[in-house]
Amino acid sequence: MAEDAALKSIYHFTVQDIRGNDVSLSDYSGKVVLIVNVASKCGLTQSNYKELNVLYEKHKNQGFEILAFPCNQFAGQEPGTNEQIQEVACTMFKAEFPIFDKVEVNGKNAAPLYKFLKSEKGGYFGDAIKWNFTKFLVNKEGKVVERYAPTTSPLKIEKDIQNLLGSS
Repeated sequence: MAEDAALKSIYHFTVQDIRGNDVSLSDYSGKVVLIVNVASKCGLTQSNYKELNVLYEKHKNQGFEILAFPCNQFAGQEPGTNEQIQEVACTMFKAEFPIFDKVEVNGKNAAPLYKFLKSEKGGYFGDAIKWNFTKFLVNKEGKVVERYAPTTSPLKIEKDIQNLLGSS
């Protein structure tokens, strides 16, 4: 039973950071995590990075983490190499949260983590991710509790984050 429960969390996934290092998501055990597919040339980029930074700065010391996964599947809006993506995210948008390796979120080459996230919380029109900045909120046990549309402002989900941080 415990093994089955482990497969129902993000903690059994290992992903690569933007430098190509393996990162076990079990490193985030006990934290509230927001997983976001990001792009640097999207109409939603400026506002999302700005608000994600605000959330991160405000809650990172309370056990909150944002995991950003660049994706170039939507109108080619993340065309750069990992080095270029990191430069844009960290310099232009001042992101201090972890940026990971560029992934696909849809289709047969979708990253296993994204296949899992979508299976846990489908969207209004099926499981497929519709656009950049789709957000998945994960509780301290590694379970996906909510999925938010690309147009949902990160600050609009702050209450949900605070509720999860407040619960032990």
